[in-house]
Amino acid sequence: MAYIITANDLKTRGVSILNDESADESEVIITVHGKSKYVVIPIEKYNYLRECELDAALSETKKDIKEGRFVKESVDKHIKRITRG
Repeated sequence: MAYIITANDLKTRGVSILNDESADESEVIITVHGKSKYVVIPIEKYNYLRECELDAALSETKKDIKEGRFVKESVDKHIKRITRG
């Protein structure tokens, strides 16, 4: 379950409010002017989500290589190609 706090609550109570509200390792949503703006999650959850993101990127890259969607070139040619803008 996500907890919702205001930016003002965070400002007045400091990070202790995050410890109080995220004790069960849920995310805390911070609102600014009534709109959800930020999410605070425990570092373990962040690391897990980042690992999932990297696994997905690796899987996508392997698929691209398998299907021939890549360019093999020298460093100089690569730099020229990506800086043509």
